[in-house]
Parts: sequence; C-alpha cells; structure tokens
Amino acid sequence: MLKKRCISLFVENEVGVLAYISGLLSGKSYNMDSLTVGPTLDPTISRMTIMLTSDDRTFEQIKKQLNRSVPVIKVVDFTRGDIFMKELMYVKVMGCTDKEMKRVAKMAQDHDTSIVESVSDSVLLECVKTEAANDKLLSALQREFAGRVEIVRGGTVAIEALDVKTPES
Repeated sequence: MLKKRCISLFVENEVGVLAYISGLLSGKSYNMDSLTVGPTLDPTISRMTIMLTSDDRTFEQIKKQLNRSVPVIKVVDFTRGDIFMKELMYVKVMGCTDKEMKRVAKMAQDHDTSIVESVSDSVLLECVKTEAANDKLLSALQREFAGRVEIVRGGTVAIEALDVKTPES
C-alpha cells in the first residue's frame, strides 16, 4: 500500500551532494514529492527533508540505499514519529473585482493565511501550513477563481518533537 513518507538526512555540506542524492533516488525510479535542503548550525553539515510516496518494501530499500551513501551522515525516518512539519506556499489570485478581493481576504482569514501584498485587482497570499492544509486552501481558491490562480510551493520541512525519540533507520 502506498503511503506518504518523510525522511530527514544529515549530509556533508559539499558541492554536488544535492545532485547526488536526487540522482540516486531518481536513478532507482523513486519519485520525490518534495526535497528541501539547508545548512545546519555546523557549516560542514546540511539537513535535507525528503517527502515521497511509496510502499513499505520500497521505502526500506530507499533508506538502505541512503544509509550506504558516502555523503550521508545520518538518515532519520519521520514516518512514524511525532514531528512538526510545514510547507511554504505562495498563491497569487489575479483579475479580481472588488467583491472577489473581499472574498479572497475572507478565505485567507478562514484558512489563517497571510495576505502579503495586494493591488487593485490581485492579491498574494503566504501560506505556512501542512501540505494538506495548503491543498485545502488551494482547492477552494481554484474552485472559485479558476484560471486566475498561480502558485509556488516550497518543499516540506520537518523536525522531531522535543520529548519523543524518532525511530532511526
């Protein structure tokens, strides 16, 4: 059965590591839903968060493959642990009437989303929510403003909860 999975990798902060990891996964025909990477407080280490959809067997293969990779320091499986996870999404809604602008503002308020910029007929929303919450807002906006919505999504970032040990692979 296919399930949404989340892995955190601590990797060497070197040129080519991102390309190596994404190439490793795509070379095995594993599709990533999102991949984010950034430096840690240690300038020699970066942290990657990879979201993917797979069955149990394939997921175990992915973790084993990553654990064998030279630039990978540590693989943490967030799938079953208590974690905090968010995705950044920006949404433009364009070509709105005054009434529609009010409707977008109401939808943003209902979804606890920020309006970061607006002009006479367009608005830009910033959404820092779970992927599911962002999907819900996006679906509502697309239903109401079809053809006038533009989005950009950053990948998911995740971190373990403070009091719970996340199983490592």
